[in-house]
Order: sequence, then structure tokens, then C-alpha cells
Amino acid sequence: MTTEYRRILLDGYPILTTRHGDELVTKDGRSIGVDDAVHLAPCNPSKIICVHLNYHSRVQEFITKLPPAPTYFHKPITALNTHKGAVVRPERCNWLNYEGEIAIVIGKTCRNISPAEAGDYILGYAVSNDYGLHDFRDTDAGSMLRVKGSDTLCPIGPGLVTGWDFRDKMIRTYVNGVLKQEDTTANMEWDMHYLVADIARTITLEPGDVLLSGTPANSRPVQIGDVVDVEVEGLGRLSNTIVYGPSPIRDDCGAQPTESEEVISTAMGGDWEFRGKRAAGGQGAAFYESALDDKK
Repeated sequence: MTTEYRRILLDGYPILTTRHGDELVTKDGRSIGVDDAVHLAPCNPSKIICVHLNYHSRVQEFITKLPPAPTYFHKPITALNTHKGAVVRPERCNWLNYEGEIAIVIGKTCRNISPAEAGDYILGYAVSNDYGLHDFRDTDAGSMLRVKGSDTLCPIGPGLVTGWDFRDKMIRTYVNGVLKQEDTTANMEWDMHYLVADIARTITLEPGDVLLSGTPANSRPVQIGDVVDVEVEGLGRLSNTIVYGPSPIRDDCGAQPTESEEVISTAMGGDWEFRGKRAAGGQGAAFYESALDDKK
């Protein structure tokens, strides 16, 4: 049996509620309609860890191969955002992509466990969107720090669901009501338990910590004013609006936003395996003129 919990602001105070139909109910008996609530992120992580490639459809889209084991990157907790929260695309940036995902939320301190034991350490699951600001990919492709870690780029919610079985569940992403991503967790190479056990070999996971489990094919750029919804079977629907960040990326220090072949190819669904070796021929190639020699 599943139970959905939501953290909201009620009378100006953050409080945990349980969902009962269209009502969110507190332990002291107060209630508010689901659509009327001001949502907070459903957990308070000390860290947010994300897997790179996991869904086979995404691997095929990039014309690449999976590594023998998963690889990861880190989002700062300042990237954390909420259901109905605004996702900011800064001025001078043009390549902000959605990535519909499922968030794994840790329930108790976890270290050096087997995949078979991992379920005992998972509190529940939530819908998430692993936004990427690809304008910084030329400098941050290794760490992904600014690409994936800029402020507002990790909405999670609307609630946390316990007792949910992650197997064979549909995940879909919509932009302005139009379906953009669709896949099933059956097409993940590494399941939720494997990911938790893998990270916990060397990194202690604390209650509230989050692992993002990967996105299917067809992550694409969004524009100012777009409404992006991620829906996961049994977990609910996370909604966010893309807004303009009026403060420009400062040009008196640091790497600047770029629109290179690397940036556009990735944002539009490129071919990672051959990047830098020949003129790109993947889906992203239709959106730019390659600067690479046509080598085979």
C-alpha cells in the first residue's frame, strides 16, 4: 500500500501533510486542497546525486554505449526546487533542457550495503526534473556543476510516496501539454536498489538524501514561458514554469555561455560516441554546421 506525503507552507509555516484524495491533511487535523497548497520540496537532502546514462532509449539516441557500471554527477542542494516552482533560465543562456526523472529518497543512514538490502534504506520516491543548462557544457561537461547545479534546476515533488514499487512504471514528460518523453523503468539498465548500493559503497547516504535515476530519450530545450510536467505512474505529476532570469551571467570572471557544436549537439540529441572525431550525424546535426572533419 502506498502513502503520499507532501511538505507545504500552511499559515506561513512549513508542515508535513498526508494526501487524502484532493485534500492534504496535517497531524493536527487542518486541511487544504491539493491545488491550493504552496508546495515545498518533499525532503531535505544533504546531497543530490545523479546518474548519467541509464535508460536504453537515451543511449540509443546519443549513438553511444553504456559503461560497464553507472557514472554520476552532483547537484548542490541550492538547486533544489518545488512543485509549481519557477525554473530560471539566466540571461545570455539559450540551451536549458528538461529531463524527466524519478528521485530516490533515502530513509536511514546507508553505507556499504548490497543491492538486495537497499530497499530497507529507501524512504520513498518522488517525481523530479533534472534540468540542464547546456550553455556551460564546454567547460563543465566533466563535473556538470553549472550545467546541472545552477539555482532552481532540481524540482522534486509534488510529494513523497512510500510503498511504491518502481518496477515497470511509465514516465512521461510534457511541454505545454504536448508529450515529449515516454518510457518505462523496465528499460533502465540499473534499477533503484543497484544505484543506492553502488553509491553507498564509498559515500554515506543520510536520511533525506536524493539520487536521481536517469532520463529517457528526447530531452530538448525549453523556452521562457513553457510549462513542463513530468508524470510518473503512481507518483504523481510535477509541474514547473520556465522564467527569464533578468540578472545576466557576469562577464568579468569565469567561463562564458557558449553555443558550440558540443552544446547544440547535446541539447538537441547528439551523437556522443563520435564527438570530436567526425562531423556529427545524429539528431542534433540538423541544427548546426559541423566544424569537424568528416572522418570515419
